[in-house]
Amino acid sequence: MPRLFEARAHFIHILLFTLTFVSTLIAGALQKGIDPIAHPDQIWRGLPFSLTLLLILGAHEFGHYYVSRKNRITVTLPYFIPAPSLIGTFGAFIKIKSPILDRRMLLDVGVAGPLSGLIMAIPILMIGLYLSEIRLNPSDTGMTLGSSILFYILTWIIHGNLPDKVGLILHPMAFSGWIGLLVTAINLLPVGQLDGGHVAYAIMGTKQHNVSKFIVLSLVVLGLTTWRGWLIWAALLIIMGTQHPPVVHDWILLDERRKVIGWITLVIFILTFTPAPF
Repeated sequence: MPRLFEARAHFIHILLFTLTFVSTLIAGALQKGIDPIAHPDQIWRGLPFSLTLLLILGAHEFGHYYVSRKNRITVTLPYFIPAPSLIGTFGAFIKIKSPILDRRMLLDVGVAGPLSGLIMAIPILMIGLYLSEIRLNPSDTGMTLGSSILFYILTWIIHGNLPDKVGLILHPMAFSGWIGLLVTAINLLPVGQLDGGHVAYAIMGTKQHNVSKFIVLSLVVLGLTTWRGWLIWAALLIIMGTQHPPVVHDWILLDERRKVIGWITLVIFILTFTPAPF
């Protein structure tokens, strides 16, 4: 019976991943202006977007998975979520089924996902930026993306200072890398049980709740002034809970090396955050 349950669980993971591959493939084809119903033979053109996005999401979740298993935490394989959306997915997640014993373990698990995803996203983004098209007097059609500090720096490294009248038409790989930075920033919001919440609690303890309330309030302000989507995120975070639960041995504090890693991770949040993504 245990093997039967394990086989069923693996089937669910494989099925969800396959469906997410298909949905992101279709999303990538649509971004290229291809009608998947009228021209199913052209869907393959969505591969550069689909494969690179799945690599970034997979690196993030398997970062969590590897460190969790290394710390003998019971954890599931990643669940990928297919969705009929602009990017074809709502992301992926893992389920931790055993308690996290102390702040050291909490920080290790918390930073592993965002750092792994970012390590994968940066080279994909840089290759995509190199392949992107510089267009004079671009038309007003299409979608305009916001820029984080890190995205601006990487764009400058590849293309230098672009004049105001020049537009950068992102290659699908660049778009998936851009999404990777956005996903990193959202996961690193120091709220509740997001990855950033894990990191903030590991560093600050119960003071993390005050930071959470400030961040949620800031998202509301940004939602009213820049991008309405932040209002949805603020509401979701309030529903999910802004306060991080204590670990089992809360009295065990972080060592200096982990404190440095934790603060670096919070700096990465600032570098990857995009106030107005769309």
